[in-house]
Amino acid sequence: MLELKGIDKYYNIGTINEMCLFDGFDLTIDDGQFVSVVGSNGSGKTSMLNIICGSIDTDGGRIVMNGQDITNKKEFKRYDDIGRVYQDPSMGTCPAMTILENMAIADNKGKSYNLRLGIQKSRIDYYKELLSRLNLGLEDKLHVKVGALSGGQRQAMSLLMATMTPIKFLILDEHTAALDPKTADIIMELTDAVVKEKKLTTVMVTHNLRYAVEYGNRLIMMHKGNIVLDKAGNEKKNIKVDDILDIFNEISIECGN
Repeated sequence: MLELKGIDKYYNIGTINEMCLFDGFDLTIDDGQFVSVVGSNGSGKTSMLNIICGSIDTDGGRIVMNGQDITNKKEFKRYDDIGRVYQDPSMGTCPAMTILENMAIADNKGKSYNLRLGIQKSRIDYYKELLSRLNLGLEDKLHVKVGALSGGQRQAMSLLMATMTPIKFLILDEHTAALDPKTADIIMELTDAVVKEKKLTTVMVTHNLRYAVEYGNRLIMMHKGNIVLDKAGNEKKNIKVDDILDIFNEISIECGN
């Protein structure tokens, strides 16, 4: 279970541009939930992910993961339990290194290298087997530098690498936004398969309303640092894209757009 309790977050404190994004923000995500998060720009979606991962600090409140208060836990330590895939495919991989080297780095996450080799020959067949599941032919390109791959191939690798070691939570930060529609569909199908296979508690921020409706078992809409829609289970199954658009239109009218 992941809990955000009474989160406060301010930007530009002490300036004329000071802004309060979160004021006592609460959110509880149960084990095994796949939560799709939508909302307008500036609604707090990505800031929420950054707070969960420790990329930005809070100005109040607590973050509790599986009963443990991690509010003051360093970002790199949180990634022992969290896998994250970013919007930019280049952020989840090292372009100057080969596919094999990238896979080895992900495989050794959280481990001490000491004086042993970074790439263990005994693991290569395992890497090939994992890559073959992507159906992108990457298992035959182990010595190709990742920078030479397409955005979709790199994002598929990012997802695979983020979930190679045992994790409890998967954070998806608009991970299909930089891809063409066909490739984005492939990545979403792969995402759904990985989440179900590994039974991961997942939070996915997306601007694609169809993906938000079709994938996951809970849907949240955020606006100005608040949750304005929260549907789970059967309520989530019955929601339609038009329903979400209607709420977006109401928000736009309220904001004078």
